[in-house]
Amino acid sequence: MKLYLIVGQSNNNLSFFSYNFIGDYMFFKNIHTRIKIVLLIIIFLFLLITAKVFYIQVIDYDKLNNYASNLWSRNLPLEANRGKITDRNGVVLADNITTTSLVLIPNQIKDKEKTAEMLSEILNVTYDDMYKHVSKRTSIERVHPEGRRLSYEIADKINNLKLEGVYLVKEAKRYYPYDTFMSHTLGFVGIDNQGLSGLELMYNGYLTGEYGAIKYFSDAKGNRLKLNEIYEEPQNGINVTLTINYDIQTSLERELDNAMLKYNPDQALGIAMDPQSGEILAISSRPNFSPSNYQDYTTEEINRNLPVWMTYEPGSTFKIITLAASLEEKLVDLEKDNYHDSGSITVENARIKCWKAGGHGSQTFMEVVQNSCNPGFVILGQRLGKEKLFDYIDKFGFGKKTGVDLNGEGAGILFNLDNVGPVELATTSFGQGVSVTPIQQITAVSAAINGGILYKPYIVKSLNEPETNAVIKENKKQVVRKVISEETSSMVRQTLENVVSLGTGRPAYLDGYRVGGKTGTAQKVQDGHYMVGNYITSFMGFAPADDPKVVVYIAIDNAKGVTQYGGTVAAPIVKQVLYDSLIALNVEKRKDGTEKRYNYLDKKYIEIPNVVGKTVDQAMKDLKSFKVEFSGNGERIAYQSPIASTRIYEGETVRLLLTN
Repeated sequence: MKLYLIVGQSNNNLSFFSYNFIGDYMFFKNIHTRIKIVLLIIIFLFLLITAKVFYIQVIDYDKLNNYASNLWSRNLPLEANRGKITDRNGVVLADNITTTSLVLIPNQIKDKEKTAEMLSEILNVTYDDMYKHVSKRTSIERVHPEGRRLSYEIADKINNLKLEGVYLVKEAKRYYPYDTFMSHTLGFVGIDNQGLSGLELMYNGYLTGEYGAIKYFSDAKGNRLKLNEIYEEPQNGINVTLTINYDIQTSLERELDNAMLKYNPDQALGIAMDPQSGEILAISSRPNFSPSNYQDYTTEEINRNLPVWMTYEPGSTFKIITLAASLEEKLVDLEKDNYHDSGSITVENARIKCWKAGGHGSQTFMEVVQNSCNPGFVILGQRLGKEKLFDYIDKFGFGKKTGVDLNGEGAGILFNLDNVGPVELATTSFGQGVSVTPIQQITAVSAAINGGILYKPYIVKSLNEPETNAVIKENKKQVVRKVISEETSSMVRQTLENVVSLGTGRPAYLDGYRVGGKTGTAQKVQDGHYMVGNYITSFMGFAPADDPKVVVYIAIDNAKGVTQYGGTVAAPIVKQVLYDSLIALNVEKRKDGTEKRYNYLDKKYIEIPNVVGKTVDQAMKDLKSFKVEFSGNGERIAYQSPIASTRIYEGETVRLLLTN
């Protein structure tokens, strides 16, 4: 469309001026649209830049700031102390000592050849190896392992060199003050202070602290700037408090060492437990190892924590389970029911012998237990039947892990019930043909004597804050199930006290304390056959018999130079550990309980009479059963040691002070 305008007249002709209005209108309209688009683009870019700046300054600030800081700041790492491991009373079993380690800043080392030469001589490494360290293209180079946990002598030599770019930083080294003490249970740590076995491994996440650092600033070439340093304190690891009683543990360690010297066994182990809670009071085995020198031992030696790992036929200690089940089911009256032991019993085509040739003759079932008579227990197993016996075995926790907070626990092996015939039932009733672990045995026996409650065993009592030792997390006793009644448990305790006072457990008798227990002698199996003359001898003892505070289990594998019976080998060891335990637990002596029945070879306890004030002749008559030593001068007794009414072995020494 065009618009025509008349602008003038000449010779009757009209002059026209034409103007293309619509075309120019569209032209200006397009320019305006383009401006808007450009403006929108500018606004969008502005918003985008604003969003990016916001993201950088607010959301991604810490990350980018760290990147920037890393370009000009350097950290010298400071290792935190590992959490301590202590017994229940605060005795430190695993501690830390402060050492130093070598750290290099390669960019700050001007004379790399000289530095490598001097350090290689002190650390006793090759020049080439050290030159690789000083020439590394890294901001910080740790000399590993030669420069880790240096002795004070070597650290002083390096420090005196005053070499540029060479630093000594603090590191903590694990320290075991009692060396081999509880070695399999505590475990050990590696060069980087990480737990590699035992409790050190299981609780590594708690025991490991957080690194600190000394921060300083450097230029682009790595040269140190004269700016203030920043010290970040390391955070120490969490302390672990165990249920272990140091005094009881010390006794167990000593007695196992004595057993190794006396009997030269293949292996030995022991556990002490509080039967009222499942707390482990002591645990150890032989052979053991030094956690500070773990490199000198094989993996097998380090990882075999026998009390929780080893499985074997338990022998007669397992009879406690058969006894408890029979009493609970009211299948036997220990005082009234009788059994005649001829020396063996035949089950199908198998002849099962008693340990005593010719047998024990007519005896009550109380005497069957006291004499540890295998044929008598076969009768109890037959009365129970396989379903009931194996049901109780399952209830007492055999055939599966106890769940103790120690690694490497075994589960043991039981007969499949479908495969249990008369012979398998008979042998199981006295602890043959089944395989159990020591921790299972002591946990099950604890249930049999504590009122019938099966507790889950545990060794970690609490986790504690490192500075104040305040409890962060505490483990408490856990009831698994009720197995037998209090009435049955009481009868089991009384019966096992008779075993120690009157039966095969007499070597564990402690004068002044009521002790219960049961011997065990199990023939070892190799390649499916029983070995000749090779036994695991064991004893399970507890005290006081009427209110047990501690139960102790000892097993000695293949004792040499001695008749291999649980009563002769293991019972005396349990006796000493029980005695030390009762003292550690402040259990007082008593005069009640069943008096020991003595054999002609036994040393007898005799009460010392009061001879103070008597003449020498009168005193000698009264003390004819003892050795007498005098001191001082005179004709009358002014003082005696031990004092009157004390019970000591016949033939021991009484010392008398004389006066006029």
